[in-house]
Amino acid sequence: MSIVDWFAKKKANNSIEREKLDIPGDLWIKCFKCGEVLFNKSLDENSKVCPSCNHHFRLSCAERLEITIDEGTFKEINRNLTPIDFLKFTDSKKYEDRIELARKRSGINDALISGTARINGIEAVLCIMDFSFMGGSMGSVVGEKIARAAEEAIKRKLPLIIMSSSGGARMQEGILSLMQMAKTSAAIKKLSEKKLMYISVLLDPTTGGTTASFAMLGDVNISEPGALIGFAGPRVIEQTIRQKLPKGFQRAEYLLEHGMVDIVVHRKEMKETLAKLLSYAG
Repeated sequence: MSIVDWFAKKKANNSIEREKLDIPGDLWIKCFKCGEVLFNKSLDENSKVCPSCNHHFRLSCAERLEITIDEGTFKEINRNLTPIDFLKFTDSKKYEDRIELARKRSGINDALISGTARINGIEAVLCIMDFSFMGGSMGSVVGEKIARAAEEAIKRKLPLIIMSSSGGARMQEGILSLMQMAKTSAAIKKLSEKKLMYISVLLDPTTGGTTASFAMLGDVNISEPGALIGFAGPRVIEQTIRQKLPKGFQRAEYLLEHGMVDIVVHRKEMKETLAKLLSYAG
């Protein structure tokens, strides 16, 4: 039996589930894109980029901070803002139970952290979304944190960077979640009026209401290679228009070609790219 067979769990349609190798310590992982079997430690050392096909695995907030900012410079703000189950929403689980589970899994209070940090010595206000917290969904806390981050940038006359990874608006908060689209867009507008730079980094995936608001409003829109970026998903669009979509549709490279993204940057070059852009803001 090959090493691939050790952890490839086949569905009825013979496709392979995207799961870690089921052996002690999670020593191996299979690349979602090319199928290469990777040693987890080696993948971590390579910033979680597949050496065979360049697939960029998703990162947690902590992992993203580690490779983006100058060590020890992040000062978190508004950390204690937490979501409230004001609708008493229940699907297969209570919303409050989903929140608690997401906190335990991610180690953060909601899908976004915010604060100030230095990148190659240049100070900025930084927000990072974490897809592991309920799919990076945008609820009232995410919207409030972004609004406050913009206010902090204005107060301190600093540039703002938001690194997005989100499935869109959080359905468990209903219309209040959708209201964050207008709220965050207005916050970015105020930043623009003060002539302060806003850099939007679109990570995999950036979709739904997040894309339809602050994520696409950057003075510079950056993406990592292969990131899924769009409003509705490709399957939904195909079913709606009853047409086959072009190859690579809604991927970063396709958006770059069509003028929706300014630059696609490899993860290992992201810090230097951000630092260069921030140097123009001064």
